[in-house]
Amino acid sequence: MERRVLSDKQWALMAPHCLGKPGDAGRRGTDKRLFVEAVLWIVRTGSPWRDLPEEFGK
Repeated sequence: MERRVLSDKQWALMAPHCLGKPGDAGRRGTDKRLFVEAVLWIVRTGSPWRDLPEEFGK
């Protein structure tokens, strides 16, 4: 089951400001939106990273 905190419209506003665009130095994650959604889940629930549900990728 896929749950999103951010709407597509909100993500469209945020995405250009995320690091890891082509041309940026260093490594890039494969799914920036999934990472942001995971961070929001951690903040919302107060859970530690080790309790992050597998739907966010472990």
